[in-house]
Amino acid sequence: MHPVLVLNGPTASGKSALAVEVALELKERGIAAEIINADAMLVYRGMDIGTAKPTMDERQGVPHHLLDFLEVTQTATVAEFQSLARSAIQELRARDVVPVVVGGSALYVHAILDAFEFPATDERVRTRLEAELAEIGPDAMHSRLAALAPDTAAGILPGNARRTVRALEVIELTGSYSSQLPQWSYAVDNVRQFGLELERPILDARIATRVDAMWEAGLVAEVRRLEARGLRQGVTAWRALGYRQILSFLDGEITEAEAREKTVFGTRRFARKQLSWFRRDPRVEWLAAGDLGNAARIGLAAVPGRS
Repeated sequence: MHPVLVLNGPTASGKSALAVEVALELKERGIAAEIINADAMLVYRGMDIGTAKPTMDERQGVPHHLLDFLEVTQTATVAEFQSLARSAIQELRARDVVPVVVGGSALYVHAILDAFEFPATDERVRTRLEAELAEIGPDAMHSRLAALAPDTAAGILPGNARRTVRALEVIELTGSYSSQLPQWSYAVDNVRQFGLELERPILDARIATRVDAMWEAGLVAEVRRLEARGLRQGVTAWRALGYRQILSFLDGEITEAEAREKTVFGTRRFARKQLSWFRRDPRVEWLAAGDLGNAARIGLAAVPGRS
């Protein structure tokens, strides 16, 4: 059975390009490989520039899975993504193809690879709670959660309405809620995880350059188009970095320059959180981002008899 190769790392570290290089490296060795996306925002159709979604040219003919399967009005859930990604892994292995999972969303990667079960959900309960949220606001809902489960509420910021509603839903359905994530225990066989790391000043500079390039490529126009398709009505898509800042600019709350600056700042902060999360996993083998030998090193893990 082929291993599942996993590329982790912060945004702007070069994961997407390296995944393609790995697939092409394996192709030269006579081994087929395809890429499975594990980034929460690449699932949305039309969210291309602001998510740095690989273009068709950048994919260089390597098939990519779990891109562009949701509209911006739909909600991306970890549970659904887990099911889709595991099915994709099984399907690739059945075709004798190496799955290369590329993830910037650490929670998604964790859910795909590890023993990770999700609490019960009920659409009717969720809809009622979301209606109450719209009526009384996130602070009041958080106060309700604090009365029911103070320890749980203490771990959720009052402004995080989505997590507050989810906790209230689980408590109503099961009587309790735990925000503790499962330990590192693979539910998928034969996994090799690699992480890309680079010095913070270099990463910060890359992020600033990437945001500038996104603006030049027409990110503001992309957000306007998506707004017309219902971006604001979605639960998750509009929260993506860059998109929510530009929506604030379009609303007149900040200037375009401020939106750009806030996107850089928010992305840098997010990248630090990504690195912090991935570093908790002792199974990740760390590589220097940009090292020309990385594709060969990672590809070697999929060569029979080599490791």
